[in-house]
Amino acid sequence: MQRKDVIIIGAGAAGMMCALTAGRRGRSVLLLDHAQRLGEKIRISGGGRCNFTNLYARPENFISRNTDFCRSALARFTPRNFIAMLENHGINYHEKKLGQLFCDDSSEQIVALLKDECDASQVKWCMPCQVNTIEHALGFTVVTNHGQFYADSLVIATGGLSLPKIGASGFGYAVARQFNIPVTSVYPALVPLTFPAASFSAFSDLSGIALTVAVACGGTEFHENLLFTHRGLSGPAILQISSYWRHGMPIIIDLFPKIDIAYLLKAQRHSRALLTTVLCGYLPQRFVEAWCRVYSAPKPMNQYSDKELQALAAQLHQWQMTPSGTVGYKKAEVTLGGVDTDALSSKTMGVLALPSLYFIGEVVDVTGQLGGFNFQWAWASGHAAGQYV
Repeated sequence: MQRKDVIIIGAGAAGMMCALTAGRRGRSVLLLDHAQRLGEKIRISGGGRCNFTNLYARPENFISRNTDFCRSALARFTPRNFIAMLENHGINYHEKKLGQLFCDDSSEQIVALLKDECDASQVKWCMPCQVNTIEHALGFTVVTNHGQFYADSLVIATGGLSLPKIGASGFGYAVARQFNIPVTSVYPALVPLTFPAASFSAFSDLSGIALTVAVACGGTEFHENLLFTHRGLSGPAILQISSYWRHGMPIIIDLFPKIDIAYLLKAQRHSRALLTTVLCGYLPQRFVEAWCRVYSAPKPMNQYSDKELQALAAQLHQWQMTPSGTVGYKKAEVTLGGVDTDALSSKTMGVLALPSLYFIGEVVDVTGQLGGFNFQWAWASGHAAGQYV
């Protein structure tokens, strides 16, 4: 049986950050992972350039039953701390928009950075490695297809259910339940929405058309792009709102955010131009035609009453649609929910009832919005646990 101070199961973003942090403290660390290739989720993120953090990351960008839980870790490892690591490795990066930072070259550079830092901290690796059982007595015995490993501390960094094609599973939740640690309900998040065929048929041939909109659900709103797909809606605005949507809830789409469309329509009150012609000055023609087929058969502007124009403006600002569901974990960027934060220390990420067991990253009930926030949580939570394991 090989003995280490720390065993970390899951060699993703959070796991590697925890490993290199613990290794720097002189702790002997073993990283286990079932995958053959290291850091696959990092590698495919951001279109291959990895949106590795967000300059404006703050607790308000995260969803959790305990909204304060993430504060401590985020304060102790900030975007600036991770940027310093990149700069030390000579990795160039740029801000795309809204504080989102990407590699100039490739996400492979982030994987290499983490691997190099782990190696420099004497972290040992075992992958691909299948974990069969975990036992706890004075420490933890992890039984695998490569033999048994023992450690004083065990860290679960296995992520959630999103992207099963690259190996995502419910392993971390199973470990939590083994040790009687509660797990909240989980959902696909940052994921495209689907709609009933009957209500979406008029828009089903608009795949690829994008609009700049504001999308709201349950009191939360995002002003971003919306993208039509053959099954429903995607794009940043929809991915963002999907984290707040629950079955049966409508989403409200403002097709003219920050524009008073009632004023613009009334300015055309005496025009002979068709409604579609006016709207096409602001929105794609194919969308306008589809929308009007469903909600307002177009006629010349001078045939609308003020009351009709007011109602039309309200509909354009508050287009209500009720999704039937999402495309699921196969396309979801992250998993919403996870190991209940009430069972964890926000300082150490350790289990309150069993302080030598830690949960970090996506497996925990802390989910970031779109734009680099989930990677920042991985870095911050991994760093927090790495200081105490």
